[in-house]
Amino acid sequence: MSAPSNQNAKQPKTFAFTPANLAEAKKIMAKYPAGREASAVIPLLDLAQRQHANWLPIAAMDVVADMLRMPRVKVYEVASFYTMFNRAPVGKHLLQVCTTTPCWLCGSGALMKVCKDKLGLEGNDTTKDGMFSLMEVECLGACVNAPMVQVNDDYYEDLTAETFSRLLDDLAAGKKIKIGSQTGRQGSAKMGHKR
Repeated sequence: MSAPSNQNAKQPKTFAFTPANLAEAKKIMAKYPAGREASAVIPLLDLAQRQHANWLPIAAMDVVADMLRMPRVKVYEVASFYTMFNRAPVGKHLLQVCTTTPCWLCGSGALMKVCKDKLGLEGNDTTKDGMFSLMEVECLGACVNAPMVQVNDDYYEDLTAETFSRLLDDLAAGKKIKIGSQTGRQGSAKMGHKR
């Protein structure tokens, strides 16, 4: 499934990088040879999204396109192709639940049920308080530690319905949560191998 679209999102009329992010954008662009600055489109879109509460408004895409001297439609194509770009507002905690075969076989359906029962979320949706957004996604590349959920930039692996429910409680309470395997497994070592 793709990220929420921006069709119904309230779009800001303007966007400007902060001075620090503008300096970072120029630093990123300088990594590419003259005439190839458009190669910086993904890192610049990511920078804009991080600045704008983890979603990417059209005005930000336009700024990136103008900076890179790209047709705006090309930037829209990139932003709409990659699911890492949220084209509508998302909650403080973006829950990306992997439901590809390995995660599904290991219990991702139970994780989706926790989202429905505990948060009232199904499909691409956000809680009324803006705390959580849910996206059902395809493989996030941590199949050996299935089932797993990506929350913002962090992976939480080897989840059960119970550990995921506690994780959601801890996120809501603002507690620091251990990323990675929730069973103590080291990397992708066999189950039962702990640090």
